[in-house]
Amino acid sequence: MIPFRTLSAVPEEFLMAAETTTVAAPSTHSSADERTDLSGFGYQQELHRGVGYFASFAAGFSFVSILTTVFQLFGLGFSFGGAAFFWTWPAVFAGQLLVALCFAELAARYPISGSIFQWSSRLAGTDFGWFTGWVMIVGQILTVATAAIALQAVLPSIWSGFQLIGGSSADSAPTSPTGAQNAVLLGLLLLVVTTVINIIGVRLMAMLTSVGVVIELLGVAALVVALFFQAERSPSVVLTTEGAPEGSYLPLWLASSLMAAYVMVGFDSAGELSEETHRPRRTTPRTIIRALVVSGLGGVLLLLGGLVAAPSLTDGTLATGGLAGVLTSQLGGVGGRLLLAAVAVAVFACTLAVQTSGARMMFSMARERSLPFHRVLGKVSPRTGTPIATSLVVGVGAAIALAVNWNQSAVFTALASLCIAMLYLAYLGVTLPLLLKRLRLRRSGGLESGIAEDGRPLFSLGRWGIAINVVAVAYQVVMVVNLVWPRPEIYDLTGDTWWLKWSALLFIGLTLVVGAVIHWRNRVRHDGAIMLGALHTSAEPQEAAA
Repeated sequence: MIPFRTLSAVPEEFLMAAETTTVAAPSTHSSADERTDLSGFGYQQELHRGVGYFASFAAGFSFVSILTTVFQLFGLGFSFGGAAFFWTWPAVFAGQLLVALCFAELAARYPISGSIFQWSSRLAGTDFGWFTGWVMIVGQILTVATAAIALQAVLPSIWSGFQLIGGSSADSAPTSPTGAQNAVLLGLLLLVVTTVINIIGVRLMAMLTSVGVVIELLGVAALVVALFFQAERSPSVVLTTEGAPEGSYLPLWLASSLMAAYVMVGFDSAGELSEETHRPRRTTPRTIIRALVVSGLGGVLLLLGGLVAAPSLTDGTLATGGLAGVLTSQLGGVGGRLLLAAVAVAVFACTLAVQTSGARMMFSMARERSLPFHRVLGKVSPRTGTPIATSLVVGVGAAIALAVNWNQSAVFTALASLCIAMLYLAYLGVTLPLLLKRLRLRRSGGLESGIAEDGRPLFSLGRWGIAINVVAVAYQVVMVVNLVWPRPEIYDLTGDTWWLKWSALLFIGLTLVVGAVIHWRNRVRHDGAIMLGALHTSAEPQEAAA
């Protein structure tokens, strides 16, 4: 077996031949054949396969979680762009769909945990792939923290007793001091629960995530119907900028697109569970695309429903209260709280799915001895079939991200924008080398073909691959710039703290520097181990002769 760490030095023709052979897996989905398929990449089946088609879809849909994120950031998007911020949703959806199509091709050919890291490494070499995986891990940890604090946008609206900081009379708005601190506290409690579930096993995680998705889908349908029945104005309001601040509208509209950009990520998490999914070459590509499409359709209806049902677009309440305020004011106490309970379930499922995805990414990199303490982080419990250590690290990392923001009233907007910027960078670390590979192999048809577990050809974009890939990369570059732009309204609500204003670029730079140090240290230790092994081997014949 060729060590993964040395794959970048192997001729590409050899790799393509090996991968093409592995792709042509027998048209069966028995456990033995799934293990054989995985061993073709040099890995043993350690994680338990307990994820079916719906659970795979649920992993991606829960990560996107339109109920969690639309409720969390609806007010943010509206506060910048007014009613016309609605159009940021189809724009971002179109761009992300192109990215998802590229990911679906790769998921069919590399059904391995830690998908972003694995895809990038096999397309651009292990050094580039390592940095892509490192950025993804940090982004996922921040996303876990951001998902967990979404409880603040829901629970105090259900019952004032959930406002644990300052009492029920305190300001529960996420951007207020008491609201931000309470958000951190609720988020920490949720992280304890999701970490325990991730440790217990993937089957429990898949079951709870699937139940959460069913409740979320029913909740979305009920919310859309309820909002349109309480309409205060026609849908044509989205053709106006009503509710937007004064000033040049394009910068405001671009800032409002952060809401949609934050929501529509994580559809790739179905790929993170490939080694735990039955028939992953057939299942995962479809669930990646379906998770995004269903989320896109549900989200557009939620946004439109919120805009037509809001009591007012100009008094400032929609920007501060978001959809939660619309529900409680239009549907009354009991009806609004019941629907908000479905949102709370969606927040739980989202946090659980994101943490699982991050744990698998970290496990995949540790298995390659690419992280500190890799022996512990790369170990799978024989009893539960889960990487316990990585689940703990992701949970603790997210808790630290929350704790350091205890007194930061911009915790919602800053964490949301920062974590999504990291994820977009990691995604770009896959689509860009994929495009380069397509261009390099365009005469031979691009990516290698093969057969899925059911005997059908693998998912492929065919002759549209290059065009789709080019637009996907261009879209991602524009969105990364938009996400890290030093807007004080996003990163610095104090208005006069320069390092907060530039915190996105500073944090990304620091992440890359720390990653470079870790990667250099791993390379030095690995090369040293190889040299010691070579010296020991060469000394053995001399000792035998003596």
